[in-house]
Amino acid sequence: MSYQVLARKWRPKLFEALVGQEHVVRALTNALEQQRLHHAYLFTGTRGVGKTTLARILAKSLNCETGITAHPCGVCSACVDIDRGRFVDMLEVDAASNTQVDSMRELLDNAQYAPTVGRFKVYIIDEVHMLSRSAFNAMLKTLEEPPAHVKFILATTDPQKMPVTVLSRCLQFNLRQMSTPSITSHLQEVLAKENIPSDSVALQLISRAANGSMRDALSLLDQAIAYGGNRVNESEVRAMLGAIDQSYLYGLLDALIVQDGPSLMAQAKSMEERSLSFDTALADLAQLLHQLAVAQTVPESIPMDLPERTALLDLAGKLPADKVQLYYQITLLGRRDLGLAPDEFAGFTMCLLRMLAFTNESTNKPSPATPAPSGSDRPVAQMAGGAASALAAATMAKSTIAAQSAAAGLNQPSQAKPMTESITPATNTGAGAILESTTATAPVVIEPEAQVSSSKEQASQVASPEPTYAPFSESTMPSSSAENSLQEEFDGNWRLLVDKLKLGLARALAQHCELTSHTADRLELQVPEAHKHLLDPNYQEKLKAAIEAHFGRKMHLQFSIGGGNNTPAHHISQEKAELQSQAESSIKQDGFVQALVRDFGAQIIPSSIKPLQ
Repeated sequence: MSYQVLARKWRPKLFEALVGQEHVVRALTNALEQQRLHHAYLFTGTRGVGKTTLARILAKSLNCETGITAHPCGVCSACVDIDRGRFVDMLEVDAASNTQVDSMRELLDNAQYAPTVGRFKVYIIDEVHMLSRSAFNAMLKTLEEPPAHVKFILATTDPQKMPVTVLSRCLQFNLRQMSTPSITSHLQEVLAKENIPSDSVALQLISRAANGSMRDALSLLDQAIAYGGNRVNESEVRAMLGAIDQSYLYGLLDALIVQDGPSLMAQAKSMEERSLSFDTALADLAQLLHQLAVAQTVPESIPMDLPERTALLDLAGKLPADKVQLYYQITLLGRRDLGLAPDEFAGFTMCLLRMLAFTNESTNKPSPATPAPSGSDRPVAQMAGGAASALAAATMAKSTIAAQSAAAGLNQPSQAKPMTESITPATNTGAGAILESTTATAPVVIEPEAQVSSSKEQASQVASPEPTYAPFSESTMPSSSAENSLQEEFDGNWRLLVDKLKLGLARALAQHCELTSHTADRLELQVPEAHKHLLDPNYQEKLKAAIEAHFGRKMHLQFSIGGGNNTPAHHISQEKAELQSQAESSIKQDGFVQALVRDFGAQIIPSSIKPLQ
């Protein structure tokens, strides 16, 4: 008898044997037991998670000779034929090979005929998203109202490509990727039945390489059995997968902790001599750093049966959490750029050297290669701790950077000033800007603990312009004489008057009014066409009442539509735009920001810049 691959030999034949899809099994089991049968089912999920397997088990449940059941017998002729793929009333179609409308019409023409031997005629259409639009249209009516003896079971890895008209006619089940522990457990059961010796670390490596796919895991297990001569052990699986011995990774991190550069390079050289894949090495290093971060945050979540659990927890206690995050970021970006390096060894060692460079010890040492900011006699590496660490992270991570410049010496807060003088501890913060690299990676926040000294001349140039208002004095206050005109009390500064009025919802109307003329007891106001909806009688009455309360006498307000360039709202908008422009200009001229843009490809996001008010 010819050999049968493990993925086919150990394909589940019952719902109970299916691994990792309990939510789908429960729904289908309850539906079958209650005889609540839908005419069309849709199974979605990535490759190798059990879509076709579920479809076949469901076909058996519908056609088992013992009756419609969630537990098909597996021994009747219908169950046996379905398992062997020769049941005459189960049509399994690969939509990728039959995309055209003619194939679909031919398939559906047979749907009207009663089943030959089974209870239901079951159509299993795999990769259904590959059908053409005309083929989908051809099956719509039949899919919505098929004959009572027809059941459709559709499977796809990409439901987004399916028309919503088809999706709405199906009962949809989303199959999840399987977890590494569940795959490992299933592989152990398979090997036990096959009487093949194995070790747990080797099975964990295979499970991780499968990326949530049980079929991939069983295929890799087949390969590992052949590679290892009918046994599965760690060293041979690592060699087969190109995986890295964990001892190398722990040695690299130990060397980084003690700042042992020669040992670090010796470890890398040893890996090169063994012809190990440096791309896989970086992937495994990122995985280890992720485990370290988990161990530092939630140590109880580390499985007790993990072979390297003790070493992992010990290393988690030695390596600071911020270093773990920085190393993880450097590793991800180093793996991404590995193809751009002169060779893989150079790219890998450069990642290690970056990790070695950006530590507490190295950031406190001046580096002649590090440029100093304009007007400063110190290199960037000598900046106050927060800024130096942040610049290190920005240098090596090239990730999303939030940079805040410091505003210094201003009596009234305004927007940010460029870094032009020596750096001192921060007391005020200025305009903030978000600088974003071209790579979408985790954000690194830079909050420089620095403040820039500024001259009074610079402060006067940047400070917000205050509008000039005519102050009130006793001579300009209303008098009891009827002959006093409004001009003596009010110089026409409508914006100042609006600011002094006690207004609620009517403030929006007042701010969008333009004063065209005024007398002692009359104000003529214009409202722009775009804001004429504010001329609500309610708002008009409230504005009139507030003005009368302010002047202490009856006033008449005349409204019209027009104007729009001399309203308080328009003036405020112009001032804000000017402040925003000045803030953006200050950010762009900042030496620290310019260094990030020039050296690390950062980008300024204008919408993130906010001038101080």
